[in-house]
This record gives sequence, C-alpha cells and structure tokens, in this order.
Amino acid sequence: MTGSRAQRCLAEFVGTYILVLSIAGGVVFADHGPISDPLVVDLVASLALGFGVLGAAYAFGDLSGAYFNPAITIGGWIAGRLPGRDVIPYIVAQVLGGVTAAGLIAGVAYGNPAVFATAQHTAIASQGYAGNGSPYTVALGSVFLLEVGLTFVLVLVALFATRPEGSTKNLAPVGIALTLAMTNLIAIPIDGASVNPARSFAPALVAAAWPGSTWAIQQDWVFWVAPIIGGILAALLERALRPTRGTG
Repeated sequence: MTGSRAQRCLAEFVGTYILVLSIAGGVVFADHGPISDPLVVDLVASLALGFGVLGAAYAFGDLSGAYFNPAITIGGWIAGRLPGRDVIPYIVAQVLGGVTAAGLIAGVAYGNPAVFATAQHTAIASQGYAGNGSPYTVALGSVFLLEVGLTFVLVLVALFATRPEGSTKNLAPVGIALTLAMTNLIAIPIDGASVNPARSFAPALVAAAWPGSTWAIQQDWVFWVAPIIGGILAALLERALRPTRGTG
C-alpha cells in the first residue's frame, strides 16, 4: 500500500461508494424496465456488483489494498496484512462511502414514483430476515448461517489471492469480484445478500428516514455480526495454511 492514511481512507471511501452504488443501484433501478423479471434483476445486480468491485479494486488496490468491506478489513488485520491503527479509519471511510452511494440512489429514485416505491419497499436494497416488517421470509438462524458461510468464502479468497508470495496477485481483483458476484447470486433471493457490513448499514441508515423501512436498520446487527465472524474464521484459516519455512 502507498500514500498517506488520509489518502488510503479516501480510496476506501470511493471504493465502497462504487460497491454500494453498483449493487443497490442494480437492484432498485433494474426492477423498473424491460428486465424486471426477478431472476434477471438478481443476475443484473450481481454482475453490476462484480464489475463495479473489479474496477474499483484495480483502481485503488495499490493505494489502500481495496478492502471496501469491514469484514475483509478485520480479516486483513487478523491476518497481519493491515496495521491495527488503520482498522477503524478504514471502516469509518467504508461506511461513509456506502451512505453517500445510498443517498444518491434515494435521490435518483425520488424522481420516479414507481422507482421510489421500490426503494422504500426494499429499504434501498437492504438485507433482512423474516418478521418485523421485512419483505424477506427466511428465518433469522438460516440468514445468520448463510452470511457467516458466504463471508468466510469471500474473505478467504481475498486473503489467499492477495498473498505477498502469490504468483497471480495481478489477477486477484478478478477472483475476488467473481466470488463476490457468486455470493450475491446465492444470497439475494434469501436475505438480499450482504457479506459486507458497510454495504448493509448504509442503505438501512438512509432508508430509516422512511417510517415503513425502519425494519432494515432494526435488523442490521445481523449483517455486522455474521460477516465479521465469517471474516475472522477465514483469517484464522489463512494463517493456519501458510507455508512453513523449510518444509516441502
């Protein structure tokens, strides 16, 4: 990583802005047009996310490490990739970048009543589980398990793909972006697909301004706890699987 801490945090802000704009914008906007079939919308949103993260990772990877996700940030710290002093500033920058993107999506949606109604109903493509006004129907325990499992895979791929001794580091953004798209293809029909606390918190916070959308911020704790657990487990496994010097 290069640049000052302020520069790195700004890169994390912009990268997470791109991430949230890609996925939340894909869900909210794709639902109103010739591709409004739910399966197609899920595919469009997942591809938009993958392409958005791919571009952002190549743009900012050398500057900040292109974490764009508190779960990956904490995993990177546990794995020894990120100094502890950068963890909180990175997470704050990621959350602020996500909130900026969610605010922009809400502003654009406001210009069309049908799109705005979708933004309100989905809490700007927030995540959730059954109950408490959420449009999702899967139980809390299942959602929690899914988020732990998928975030584990995402963080594990991110950590292995960016190992300093790796021979394919230049392709790391491709592997990470494709894995992220995979997690969303699986999880969007279940809980909206988080695997990223900043991606969940940002739209939930903005949507909390609408009385009918407060379910998202009330349920958001799950999408902090479960992804962070998955990220920690991935970091511990990555450390356990590091080559031991002198063995073959």
